[in-house]
Amino acid sequence: MSLTGRTALVTGGSRGIGKSIVESLAKQGAKVAFVYRSNKQAADKLVTELGENDCEVMAMQADVKNSEAAVEIVSSLIEKWEKLDILVNNAGVIRDGLLATMDFEQWNEVIQTNLTSVYNYCHAAIRPMMSARYGRIVNMSSVAAYVGNPGQANYAASKGGVEGFTRCMATEIARRGITVNAVAPGFIETDMTEVVRNAAGDKITKMIPARRLGQPNDIANAVSFFVSEEASYITGQILTVDGGLTLGGF
Repeated sequence: MSLTGRTALVTGGSRGIGKSIVESLAKQGAKVAFVYRSNKQAADKLVTELGENDCEVMAMQADVKNSEAAVEIVSSLIEKWEKLDILVNNAGVIRDGLLATMDFEQWNEVIQTNLTSVYNYCHAAIRPMMSARYGRIVNMSSVAAYVGNPGQANYAASKGGVEGFTRCMATEIARRGITVNAVAPGFIETDMTEVVRNAAGDKITKMIPARRLGQPNDIANAVSFFVSEEASYITGQILTVDGGLTLGGF
C-alpha cells in the first residue's frame, strides 16, 4: 500500500498509538502533520527521526478541544500542501472513576477530548474534502464502547459517540468519494493504559485469546489499510483490533 502524493493529519500524534500511525503513514510516502497538546520534546524528536528517513512530517501544537484551532490547522495545511487527503482522529484521554464520585470535570474532559475533538476536525476538513471529491477519515474508538467497564462511564460514552458519529458521517458523504471508518483497539501497550495494566497484572493477557497485549503498530496497520486505495469501498465500519478479547467478553 503506497500513500505517495497523499497528505495526512493525525491528532494526538506524538506518542503511543498516534506516533505509530504517523510513522506508518509517513513511511508509506504521505506528507504527515500531527497535533500534540503539550509534549514538545516528544513531538520534535518524532519529526527529527522521520526527517532523517526522508519523510516530510510536521508537528503542530494545539488543544483538540478548541474548534477554532482545528479550523486554523486544517486551513494552514491546505495552504501549505494544497489539499488534505487523510484525517485520523486519534487524540484521547482517560479519567476513570465510579459514576457516584465522578465530578463534571472528569466527565467533560473525556467527552470533549475524545468525542468533541472528532467533530472539530471532521467539521474543519469535510468541506475541502467534499470539494476535492476525495478523503479518508479514520476515528479512534475502543472496545469500551460496547463492554461496560466499571469506572469508565465517561470513556465508554465518548467512544460510543465516536462510533455513532462515524456511521452517520459515512452515509452523508459517501457519494463524494470520502470514506469514514473507525478502529476500536483492545488492550494496547501504551502509556495511557499503563495504570490499568499494572493493576491487573497477568489477568489481562489471560483474558485475551491471542495471549498478548496489542502493540501500537497493530492499530497503525489497521489505520493504514482504511486510508489506502484498497479500502475505497469500505465505509461506516468499526474494526475491532483486540486479539479476540471481546469474543468471549471480559
